[in-house]
Amino acid sequence: MTKMNALIKAKAERGLTIAQVDKPKIKEGYALVKIQKTSICGTDLHIYEWDPWSQKTIKPGQIIGHEFCGVIEDIKGNTTFKKGDVVTAEGHIVCKECRNCRAGRETSCKYTFGIGVNIDGIFAEYALIPITNLVAVDKKIDKRVVSFMDAFGNATQTALCYPLVGEDVLITGAGPIGIMAAAVAKFCGARNVVITNRSEYRLELARKVVPGIVAISPQKEPISEVAKRLGIVEGFDIGLEMSGASQALNDMIDNMVCGGKIALLGVHKPDTMIDWNKVVFKTLTMKGIYGREMYDGWYKMNAMLSSHLDLTPLITHEFPYTKFEEAFELGLSGKCGKIILSWE
Repeated sequence: MTKMNALIKAKAERGLTIAQVDKPKIKEGYALVKIQKTSICGTDLHIYEWDPWSQKTIKPGQIIGHEFCGVIEDIKGNTTFKKGDVVTAEGHIVCKECRNCRAGRETSCKYTFGIGVNIDGIFAEYALIPITNLVAVDKKIDKRVVSFMDAFGNATQTALCYPLVGEDVLITGAGPIGIMAAAVAKFCGARNVVITNRSEYRLELARKVVPGIVAISPQKEPISEVAKRLGIVEGFDIGLEMSGASQALNDMIDNMVCGGKIALLGVHKPDTMIDWNKVVFKTLTMKGIYGREMYDGWYKMNAMLSSHLDLTPLITHEFPYTKFEEAFELGLSGKCGKIILSWE
């Protein structure tokens, strides 16, 4: 077999195409992985839509996708991995040579390449993955959940940015990553977890995935009133901004305790406005989050998923990869959680 099916951005326009492309050939330092399950990420939806960011970033003809679960078919290099291992992979390939990489801070590598963004991705029957990016997973973990561990890593990195035990946590944005961050916060001992969104579908999904969460629409019930109802007197201790919406960020700042800490994963428009005096006078800490902790974060994800943190309710749909158009259009509708494409 020298050819394989893959989803590619064939033309500089909306949509994707199934195409026959060359099957990757094994080379030193890489593993050839047979793809079993993939998950659609927000990044993939942007590429499908062919928005301004995609037009500047993606080269037509490229295979997209970066969230997957697969099995090693062949491997070449000095490694503890072997043929038959079930794996996923870190979606960022780092340079290993810059100041941050050499100091063990690969997450902050300035020269990162994104699988399925800057280079060919994994929406294909096979993918060639650097051994240094491979992640072994506990065989007890559902392969569908394994397929979106990369996205779970974003949620984990954001949620664990600050200590959570006994804290009151506000999360703005109930997309899949926001919901996973809420699950991590609950799992790790937060006292109250409140998540906001305008979509009742997403709020109901959050309640299903994270029992005990308070999921609200601020347009129907102000965050300040919810805080009073929960006995939160001075404001939320931890804020996790996952929406990229300026109003949500401003609502969060208004409802933080003095000395509160905010982690920002949502990508905001360049003209987003906030009242910086509130940040100053409330002595707030704000930290940007990009990607995952390269090694320790994956260890923590494996540990949580192996210790009864159940993310399977977040999976709302599964399609064979041949029905990718239906899957992507559903993803764009917002009436879904994580969508799985099966390559088996």
